Amino acid sequence: MSNTTNALSRIQSILDDSSFVEIGGLVTARSTDFNIQEKKAPSDGVITGYGAINGNPVYIYSQDASVLNGTVGEMHARKIVNLMNLALKTGAPVIGLLDCAGIRLQEAQDALYSLGRIYTKMSECSGIIPQITAVYGNCGGGLAILAKLSDFTFMLEDGGKLFVNSPNVIAGNYEEKLDSASAKFQAEAGVVDFVGNEEEIANGIRDLISILPANYEEGQLVDISSNDNLNRTCPSALSNVNDPALVLAEASDDNFLIEVKKCHAPEMFTGFIRLDGVTVGAVANRLSLYDENGKETAKFNKALTVNGTKKAADFVKFCNALEIPIVTLTNVSGFDASLEAEKEMAAAVARLTYEFANADVPKVNLVVGDSYGSAYIAMNSKALGADFVYAYEGVLVGTMDSNQAVKIIYSDEISKAEDPNKEIADKVSEFEETNNSVLAAAKRGYVDTIIAPEYTRQYLCAAIEMLYGKQELRADKKHGTI
Repeated sequence: MSNTTNALSRIQSILDDSSFVEIGGLVTARSTDFNIQEKKAPSDGVITGYGAINGNPVYIYSQDASVLNGTVGEMHARKIVNLMNLALKTGAPVIGLLDCAGIRLQEAQDALYSLGRIYTKMSECSGIIPQITAVYGNCGGGLAILAKLSDFTFMLEDGGKLFVNSPNVIAGNYEEKLDSASAKFQAEAGVVDFVGNEEEIANGIRDLISILPANYEEGQLVDISSNDNLNRTCPSALSNVNDPALVLAEASDDNFLIEVKKCHAPEMFTGFIRLDGVTVGAVANRLSLYDENGKETAKFNKALTVNGTKKAADFVKFCNALEIPIVTLTNVSGFDASLEAEKEMAAAVARLTYEFANADVPKVNLVVGDSYGSAYIAMNSKALGADFVYAYEGVLVGTMDSNQAVKIIYSDEISKAEDPNKEIADKVSEFEETNNSVLAAAKRGYVDTIIAPEYTRQYLCAAIEMLYGKQELRADKKHGTI
């Protein structure tokens, strides 16, 4: 199979059967420098057009590595920019399939400028329409930036290469030592959202397009095909709180769940579920990770990390831009304590706090485990504007762990007590009841309703339904600076 066939077959594997219509198929390179006109350049190395995914219109381009190594030249870039202009005019997603040796050196400054025009157009599209990129072959140097200008990036597990600097030019490294261009490395670094083979990539893109709004003006996307019972209980919710992916899947329509950036900062879950047909973005603290057999494969501290916090902030920002409601499952009691984390922790948590506070989409917070302090506030608390805050029965919510608080507040009494341990126990019990209990939080209005875990789906579905069409008036400004 030739690369040209590869470029087209990748498009056809993603789109509905016989729906692809090519645009600009006769375009070729204009440059004559270095005798480039003597080289055949059909479509100038990129196939562009439109089609449908489950009936939803999309624009798509696929680089053809058999034509001038798929390099980006003036006309190549012009075709991509033209496609994005059409997507902006019609409010439809753009899918880019990358397999490219980089900038076309024979076209020099023209090629460099043209790549910059793609950057500009992708920046313009950001927050208006979804942009999805898939890396099938080489994606190096300036082309790697396209991956992060996208909302979601897929990468071929075997054969995909994504890098700004190749492994062999990084000081002290070489490819056999650490392949920093590999899908595994880039996924763990958080550059790539999904990794798989060609079939998994095609199915993953189709799934994403099917649940995402076509544009920010479309509003909440509602799927009425599910017959899942809204009153169905979640009997395993309480036992699964340490891995929120299991709780969210159990609560979601037909157990639908897509986890985003699964390989990066797994202590923070980000992904999509459906509640009463509505696509919802989910963010949650994860303490344990289980495999398909229910075996615990990893454990995490009950703390916000720099990478996890950045991951959540990026996801919340995307959901807010595309009018996707947000649900959080909160189970956190502090911050990662290390010198490396301290360099960025304040900035990372400030960004997460800002994104939650700035989001004007429906926001629901469910406190599933004991949660304390500023870390709790940052996770979509009532103070940041959560519309509904629910909490499981028996969880603790407060400034800090009761034992620590008591030892600070009552240090004198404890030191003078005949039985310090009994004094601590009595004070802890009193402190939890009056300050750290979920009932105390509810009495103060910081928690709206205390629920039994098995009713998770019912409450989340009802909240999303009641918040449908939510609107907020905000202070007029250009944009925030956080």
